[in-house]
Amino acid sequence: MIQQSFIKELTGIVGRDNILSSRKDLLAYSYDSTSRQEMPEVIVFPRSTAEVSGVIKAAHRDKVPVIARGAGTNLSGGTIPDRGGIILELSRMNRILDIDTANHRAVVQPGVVNLDLQNALAPFGFVFPPDPASQEMSTLGGNVGENAGGPHCLKHGVTSKYVYGMEVVLSDGEVINVGGSVEDNPGYDLRGLLIGSEGTLGIATRLTLHIIPKPETSRTLLVIFETLENASQTVSDIIGAGIIPGAMELIDKTTCWAIEQGISAGYPTDAEAVLLIELEGLQDSLDRQVRDISEICQKNKVRELRIAKTSAEQAALWQGRRGAFGAIARICPQYIVMDGTVPRNKMVPTIHRVDEIAKKYHLTIALVAHAGDGNIHPLILFDTGNPEEIVSARKAGDEICELCSSMGGTITGEHGVGLEKLHAMFTQFSSADLSAMRRVKEVFDPEGILNPGKLLPPEEDESLHETKEVAG
Repeated sequence: MIQQSFIKELTGIVGRDNILSSRKDLLAYSYDSTSRQEMPEVIVFPRSTAEVSGVIKAAHRDKVPVIARGAGTNLSGGTIPDRGGIILELSRMNRILDIDTANHRAVVQPGVVNLDLQNALAPFGFVFPPDPASQEMSTLGGNVGENAGGPHCLKHGVTSKYVYGMEVVLSDGEVINVGGSVEDNPGYDLRGLLIGSEGTLGIATRLTLHIIPKPETSRTLLVIFETLENASQTVSDIIGAGIIPGAMELIDKTTCWAIEQGISAGYPTDAEAVLLIELEGLQDSLDRQVRDISEICQKNKVRELRIAKTSAEQAALWQGRRGAFGAIARICPQYIVMDGTVPRNKMVPTIHRVDEIAKKYHLTIALVAHAGDGNIHPLILFDTGNPEEIVSARKAGDEICELCSSMGGTITGEHGVGLEKLHAMFTQFSSADLSAMRRVKEVFDPEGILNPGKLLPPEEDESLHETKEVAG
């Protein structure tokens, strides 16, 4: 339990206006975008690296858990304070410190919202490619912590490709700099450890990001199919033909219907699947790509191929896709968002198996996918008032994780492990793999105060898992 004297010490570091500890305030920071909820003990809003360091030093001394948090949009329980402690809320560290178009760099604090950076870059003709669906809310610190992707990661890659340097506060409050403003630096590349570590190894307080020129033009295609299989096969065939769209999203019938109930984005409600494809580049090359994609779609029995004629039509289609999770919430407030990735040539059998899992547990599972890179998001709908359905939904989620791993894929493509997928780590990694990761955690955070209990399953659970495997 945190004592009042400790809260007083934190107040001295960040100021009275940057501390919250009343019950109603703690409730507001007790959850993320999952169904989990646990109470923190104090919320701290630092405004500088020095203040973050001061808070961490105090927490390290008293062995108090610290959970770094931005907007709390994460979908894996990664910011749930399941061991109490401090929520280090970084949303007030939200300044864009520099935009350097000559060197294709932007320097930002971790609380900058992804879309705010995009809007700041637009007048210069630049973009920051990682664009998670939550970009209107999610912060860049969170994007780095989860190594976020998004629709355009198909062509451009995920967040780790665009972080050149970071200022990081370690678990004892020491401040270090990793990487820099150039592509290659001597020494160990600690960025690879810290990006995607979900706040378990250090807390980034300044980010040097790579930005790129905005494409000359773009085309948005809505391709409508009568079967998910034909849509999935089209994805593989397009990539196999050497065409790399800026984005290629797959959306199933349930999700299209939900989108149209709330947004009216222009999706059909009677087709089993659609592909939302965005092509970007030079005008002449796009005309050729549209023709080639049209031929591939015809071979896969496409029902209709629409090309957005105006920027408003493009915006509406993308608004529908980015709002898909919220649209599902309007018809079923509670659902589990899965986030597995499989090789593209395994998409069709994977989707078949997801359908079988839904039937096995008598559940509705909607499907959205960053189909171009095999990142699928099965959305498992369930009734929170039905205890049996809750159990079934959890079991279905576990089976989907195991399925993705067995297909040569991974249990998460961009949402992270957090609390939700701790035990799924056993399906992805060997005992030796997990042991090596735990040793890294011990080096960076020997007291175990940074986001404890996330990402790595407890060692004692490993033997229990092995016992169950033998029994099974």
